[in-house]
Amino acid sequence: MTRKLRAKRFVPTAMLTIGLALTTTAVTVSAASAATVKVPKSGVETPPSGTLTETGSTLLYPLWNLWVPDYTSKFSQVSIQTAGTGSGTGITDASNGTADIGASDAYLSPSNVSATPSLLNIPLAISSQMAVYNIPGVSAHLKLSGKVLSEIYQGKITTWNDAAITSLNSGVTIPATKIVTLHRADSSGDTFLWTQFLSKADASGWGTTVGYNTTVAWPNAPGALGETGNSGMVTGCKATPGCVAYVGISYQTQSLQAGLQYAQLQNAKGTFELPTAAAIAAEAAAFVRSTPANGTISLIYGPAKAGYPIVNYEYAIVNSHQQSSSTAKGIRSVLEWAINPKYGNSTTYLSQVFFQPLPTKVFAQSTKQILKIS
Repeated sequence: MTRKLRAKRFVPTAMLTIGLALTTTAVTVSAASAATVKVPKSGVETPPSGTLTETGSTLLYPLWNLWVPDYTSKFSQVSIQTAGTGSGTGITDASNGTADIGASDAYLSPSNVSATPSLLNIPLAISSQMAVYNIPGVSAHLKLSGKVLSEIYQGKITTWNDAAITSLNSGVTIPATKIVTLHRADSSGDTFLWTQFLSKADASGWGTTVGYNTTVAWPNAPGALGETGNSGMVTGCKATPGCVAYVGISYQTQSLQAGLQYAQLQNAKGTFELPTAAAIAAEAAAFVRSTPANGTISLIYGPAKAGYPIVNYEYAIVNSHQQSSSTAKGIRSVLEWAINPKYGNSTTYLSQVFFQPLPTKVFAQSTKQILKIS
């Protein structure tokens, strides 16, 4: 599904000199071209007219479609095309130049960086992922561990009333329904997050036999189904009694409307947590100091006692070297607006998709990355 707003490529209307007569803050960065980019006091550069394209993560897609109308209302000279195509496509299209901004739940791999050294992965917000299920007669938030989910996805646990599950859920009546695992058929940042969680929680099992990536060789679990996009996972799970699926938090409302429920997941400290705002923020906070300048870090299965174990930075994948200063300024403006706590990173937008804002340190790091785009 693609949302289009005045579909045309970003066409420069003037060659803009970066860092002109705007009143600016002290935040600057020197680009390879020796030009200096400066952020105005508003925190957002005024873009030239034209169209930008964004594609990729279906987890981030609902947030882009909240951002775009308000950004383009403020800057009516700009239109933005958005598409939920999967993180793998977002990375590929940003790399080969067929999209201005790629959206991804996964940070760039060493092979991505080696192929295109000028690519950036810029944190935009904090997200998380749910384990959802369709078990007739069960409305509780079941407690599930990464080890149990690993064995379910390996086909070792095949019914919902298996002792490994019921022992975690005392007092909950769970039927002997056959389990059907759903996974993403497309190249997906959600798969990256899910398989990383399974790899860390079951290091000697999933971690050594399957591993993690945006695509993996899925074990032959009975009846396993592949679906495209988060919406496909929700629809597929709704249609499949006994299913278990991994779904981005921005689809929580749709999952509940489909009659699905989501689990309490066991974190690295052994406690079971729901993906609440507090639990997501607690998990992310444990990684703030160790987040590097380039934003490349896993937030999965961290040390926070009350943290939810599958959280992540949502990334904009952008080439730091653009074909014109006009295109570069347009991209910078959109991303500056998106990460600004007064604008795109405010609860006005983030709460609608159950995201959390960037911590101050990471906001500053993302700003410095954005200013490299020239």
